Amino acid sequence: MFKIGAAICALWLAAAFLAGVLAPFDPIKDQNVNRRFTPPNKTHWFGTDSLGRDVFSRVLFGSRLSIAASLATALVSLFVGMAIGGIAGYAGGIVDDLMMRFSEMVQSFPPLILAMVIAAALGPNISNSVLAMAIIWWPNYARLARSLVISIKENDYVSASKILGASHYRILVKEILPGAIGPMLVMCTLDLGNAILMFSGLSFLGLGVQPPTPEWGAMVSDGVLNFNYWWISTFPGLAIFSVAIGANFVGDGIRDYFDPKMRREDWRETRKRKKEKKNEEDNI
Repeated sequence: MFKIGAAICALWLAAAFLAGVLAPFDPIKDQNVNRRFTPPNKTHWFGTDSLGRDVFSRVLFGSRLSIAASLATALVSLFVGMAIGGIAGYAGGIVDDLMMRFSEMVQSFPPLILAMVIAAALGPNISNSVLAMAIIWWPNYARLARSLVISIKENDYVSASKILGASHYRILVKEILPGAIGPMLVMCTLDLGNAILMFSGLSFLGLGVQPPTPEWGAMVSDGVLNFNYWWISTFPGLAIFSVAIGANFVGDGIRDYFDPKMRREDWRETRKRKKEKKNEEDNI
């Protein structure tokens, strides 16, 4: 599954980088009312929308915003959550209590509703949508980072660093957090698909990317307004689905790699296959 997910993600990343070369039409300026609602054909592979714009070109250019926004959300949430959770787990006491109670307060709100409120308050655009999603997601990373730091700081090499007089900053950043980066990256990868879904949802509701900028969620919303023309929302919807599935497959593969139990099972399976192959060769 990891290879399938990696291939899907690689294809979409390549499409995002090469959208200017691959797209046969300009996604915004190339409008023609005479070809409105043209179904998929040899010229327009994904058909055209209500303004005669090529849907295939808009899907390619929309991948830039959707993928970039999801990556930005996951990375911002990762760094903020790791910093807050790391400090809380390392310091303990009143600092830990205050930070964790604040994160629980954020988590007590429904994620999508809170993101909608923040995006609406800040104004509908890309940066505000990313900020809104990061605000609701950092507590998940903070709680994971805190638990990892609490377990790692009890190790002997951390105690040795303290005895040698290392500063708290060096102990946390150089000794403890590197040991927590694996599970954090797994969580970040798994969240990429959710980030694309939520960013597309905000754009669908008019709180993200504004027309005429091509973005998958906004294109699905346009298709809902023109429900009889199925291709307008189907192809960007399939794009969202494929990227989300691909990111989840990659996240599952990375999680299995960092899981010692899964690695032991893979080693045993490999050893078993080698033994069976050797027995077959001996029988021949």
